[in-house]
Amino acid sequence: MFNLKSSFVPTGDQPQAIESLSKGIKGGLKNQVLLGVTGSGKTFTMANIIQNLNMPALIISHNKTLAGQLYQEMRDFFPDDGVSYFVSYYDYYQPEAYIPTTDTYIEKEAQINELIDKLRLKSTTNILTRKNTVVVASVSCIYNIGSPIEYGKFILELSVGQRADWSQVAVRLAELQYDRSEFEFKRGTFRIRGNRIDIYPAYEDYGYRITEEGGVIKTIIRFESLTGKELSDSQPLTHIIVYPAKHYMTDPNVFKTVEEQIRSDVAKESSDLKDQGKLIEAQRLVKKVNYDLEILKEVGYVNGIENYSRYFDGRKPGEAPHTLLDYFRHAYGDKYLVFIDESHMTVPQLRGMYNGDFARKKTLINFGFRLKSAYDNRPMRFDEFYRIPPHIIYVSATPDSWEMDTAKEEVKLKHFSSHSGVVEQLIRPTGIIDPQITIRSSTNEIPDLLLEIEKRVAKKEKVLVTTLTKKTAEDLTEYLKDKKIRAAYLHSDIHTLERSDVLDNLRKNEFDVLIGINLLREGLDLPEVTLVAILDADKEGFLRSRTSLIQTMGRAARNIDGEVIIYADVETKSIKAAVSEIDRRREYQKKYNQEHTITPKTIYKPIRKKIIETEEAYLVYDRPTTEYTEKYLSEIKTESLTPYDKKKITKRLEKEMKTQAENLNFELAIRIRDKVKELNSSN
Repeated sequence: MFNLKSSFVPTGDQPQAIESLSKGIKGGLKNQVLLGVTGSGKTFTMANIIQNLNMPALIISHNKTLAGQLYQEMRDFFPDDGVSYFVSYYDYYQPEAYIPTTDTYIEKEAQINELIDKLRLKSTTNILTRKNTVVVASVSCIYNIGSPIEYGKFILELSVGQRADWSQVAVRLAELQYDRSEFEFKRGTFRIRGNRIDIYPAYEDYGYRITEEGGVIKTIIRFESLTGKELSDSQPLTHIIVYPAKHYMTDPNVFKTVEEQIRSDVAKESSDLKDQGKLIEAQRLVKKVNYDLEILKEVGYVNGIENYSRYFDGRKPGEAPHTLLDYFRHAYGDKYLVFIDESHMTVPQLRGMYNGDFARKKTLINFGFRLKSAYDNRPMRFDEFYRIPPHIIYVSATPDSWEMDTAKEEVKLKHFSSHSGVVEQLIRPTGIIDPQITIRSSTNEIPDLLLEIEKRVAKKEKVLVTTLTKKTAEDLTEYLKDKKIRAAYLHSDIHTLERSDVLDNLRKNEFDVLIGINLLREGLDLPEVTLVAILDADKEGFLRSRTSLIQTMGRAARNIDGEVIIYADVETKSIKAAVSEIDRRREYQKKYNQEHTITPKTIYKPIRKKIIETEEAYLVYDRPTTEYTEKYLSEIKTESLTPYDKKKITKRLEKEMKTQAENLNFELAIRIRDKVKELNSSN
């Protein structure tokens, strides 16, 4: 059973929204829309629907920043349940590609964030092991991650009283893609010490210590991976299941059959290339596939294994890939919910991801870099995605016509009488009215904006500014800093987990002005913000459409003193439509407040616990520093460092070296480079 914990209860029009949507699900509706204004408590409504129906849920968001905030909120609502976070696990990702015009092959290059990888693995483990599961995901949830059936086969079960043969356990862990590491104990590793074996699951924050006595397992405990101490709240365990350290798993028992299929296909496809006169491409394909097969045979894994996933999954050419949705379907049948948050943005993203992937793969296949099976390592097409969820609730303050029309049409066809398919939630329980909007000329927008910012800073209030480009965001940030204004910017170059930290730092009063482009729109919950400024609002387009303007204006609807300033020389159709809609909602809230004698008030929510706390704070050489001086670099004694410490310090120094070079501090960058060389040469 889900256990929703909150200090407040549904109010305003939340109760009718919860009841109507719950009835729709019970009545078998596949599509419903929750049209909820900013600040009306849409996330709380979703949580109550999950609790009322007691159904596991997948919540899909169009960007990682909003997904992170939703995850934090759901984790607070369901602290005792399996709430997890599933987003792309790359800090940096360059997909494999080939550019024929310049004969340039770009190898796949990725910097995996191990902590996000842990949360992804935790998501699939939760789905397979418990009913009370909520997964908050980005649109990466429609990408191929391998079969849940195959993943579920690869487990290690250990029980007290079971025969203890550490050599067999080690072999099984290796099959699950765990590495043996007697020195560096981290996620996805294990070590054997005398009569015990320590296992650090790839999806947990703690390790398991299994001790044997007399040839059988005597005890199983959970312990802190860093200190080795038994967890204070840990009860002795009698049985554990260890799941794989990677999503893509290859069954050695089927490898022989798979190898035959792959070799048959490579022979056919290389022959086809030769018939087309592509002799180099044919040779390239044979060489590439033979190499991958040899690595797979030896270690059970190869970089790019996902391009062969169709063979191991038993899928036919063109068949839909296995995604996170397949885990839900495999574990729960049709007893789960899918919420598409900010659906006006998320649905188009889900629709568009397949075509771009297909075009890139087509070039690779035509030039002999991949088998045609690579086509089947892909995101789902929208029609494939749409068929899977039994119930979808589209959540947005500005839902698109497709969601609205689809929901209304289904209600008509099924003669559903409870509601029209679209449930409105226009009342803010706080009574806060939509912000007052002022339109000003963009001729002197920066000096005018500076004056408005100074007014808010004097009152210890916060400001959001939205620009059209990253360059403008960065330049404006530097300009404000020169004027002694504490400012920061937020855009897609900021790493996934750091984005939530930037938003928290605004609330912690570490700076006063946050500047962004497309990330300061949907869903951001920042009650300290009293001014939202929209620069170049008359540049009609995606970032200045009616929907975008309404969403951006909504960021000022968390505070009773909220105000929006639009800088524009021409009042476009989008501006007129957005202002008209905001005015309509203002009147609706005012009327409700009068009828219920509500006095609007700002509610300041506590700053939530970070998605992931920094794990490496204990590392003496990884301490925070604002200046990489010669003295600091000289303190790093290469000969006294462990291999693990060298690896961590080198990674940090390389990042700092690039930063210093970008800032034209070439001398310091060279000194850091020399220290990196020194560390690498000592390995």
